[in-house]
Amino acid sequence: METDREPHHHPATTRRALLTVATAAVPAAALGLGAAAPAQAETATADFDSAGPGRRPQPQGPDRDLRRLLGEIDEHRVRATVARLVAFGTRHTLSSQTDPNRGIGAARDWLFAQFQAAAAASDGRMSVALQTFVQPPGARNPEPVTVTNVVATLRGSVAPERVHVVSGHYDSRITDVMNFSDDAPGADDDASGVAVVLELARVFATRTVESTIVFVAFAGEEQGLFGSTYMAAQFKAAGANIAAMFSNDIVGASQAWDGTPPDPRTVRLFVEGVPTSETAAQTATRQSVGGEDDGPSRQLARFVRDVAENDATGMRIRVVWRRDRFLRGSDHIPFLQQGYPAGRLTEPRENFDHEHQDVRVEGGKQFGDLPQFCDFGYMVRVAKVNAATLWSLAQAPATPSGVGIVAAVLTNDTTLRWTRGSEPDLAGYEVLWRDSTAPDWTHVLPVGDVTTATIDVAKDNVHFGVRAVDKTGHRSPVAYPQPVT
Repeated sequence: METDREPHHHPATTRRALLTVATAAVPAAALGLGAAAPAQAETATADFDSAGPGRRPQPQGPDRDLRRLLGEIDEHRVRATVARLVAFGTRHTLSSQTDPNRGIGAARDWLFAQFQAAAAASDGRMSVALQTFVQPPGARNPEPVTVTNVVATLRGSVAPERVHVVSGHYDSRITDVMNFSDDAPGADDDASGVAVVLELARVFATRTVESTIVFVAFAGEEQGLFGSTYMAAQFKAAGANIAAMFSNDIVGASQAWDGTPPDPRTVRLFVEGVPTSETAAQTATRQSVGGEDDGPSRQLARFVRDVAENDATGMRIRVVWRRDRFLRGSDHIPFLQQGYPAGRLTEPRENFDHEHQDVRVEGGKQFGDLPQFCDFGYMVRVAKVNAATLWSLAQAPATPSGVGIVAAVLTNDTTLRWTRGSEPDLAGYEVLWRDSTAPDWTHVLPVGDVTTATIDVAKDNVHFGVRAVDKTGHRSPVAYPQPVT
């Protein structure tokens, strides 16, 4: 919109950028700023090229503790978990809940015991529970059915109220979703995801994390996302701060057996754009200022690539800017519907002919080739992607809250404001930006332990974000600002 008001101009700053920061003292060593800045607002300068001030963001590499954790992820245990889940014959949600050897009840009890064994090494930090409810009759369950999620919670030591959820689903099916009597081995869909989550629980149990991680094996996914819908609603009703949620669903094979070359070093991460839970007014505001690619789930995906696409995981994260695959849906969707950032990890190219009827076990004899169908080295690498992400999230400060971009008067610079976090090891903040057409951040500028920063870059031309940094260099996901006056 054109106006008759003249825009405000800074004094000439040829080949220099003006940065103004305000509020408390700046312990800037951890942010690369050198000595601490004075408490009062001051002006600092930074060299910049024709693309603007700041520097190119660098990936957050794994720290020593994370590398040790990744080294403990055990392929033999992952393989054994998949084989054991397959051996229950079927894990269909409508199958037996009382047979000790076959059906979803036997699988539930075995998983509960495995999570308890992991928790025994946690010195009380991890607890295990069965989250049970009755699902009313519906299209895929003609009668009421008891559904049970198996849940292990590793409580954070600093910010336990901030929660990160990682999941797989332990129910299975064959092509006929109502057939609960025939074998439904589900090695790939989704014993693979449960094996990843169980192994994560085991290696994390011996560690202290600053914020809470919930490891969950959902039931009822194939019948309609029953378990995840219930858990997400329970979290919402309790006012839980779910900072991130990941569904590992079909993460067991690196090839599709359809003539396509295997892709053992790629995992897909599906994330939505405009949040599912946004109101029409919120969406209209977002569309008026841009930011369709900057919802919390998209920022979470950028974070995953930043911390988990490296030599320690050996993986490439292929981010797909879509809520999920066509005609399909996984356990992250109910969390999105409750307003939580979430994404779905899955193999690079699905094997639709085999994922439901890959192998079966009868009388102790295996039919089908589990080792050939499943790529257990690939599952381990997917587990490492999850582990690197969860560790980096749990040890980092929270994503900044109350982030606003000041839009009160016409200016050729940008002022950002946010609320300071309460973490005891908080070092400060970084401002990031990119062209509106760029998929990821191209510039970062450390601004110290402040709650306001003014940067000589026009807000009309780029997208901005803010992230927190602690004294050991752990960085939060980026928060996208909303217009404020």
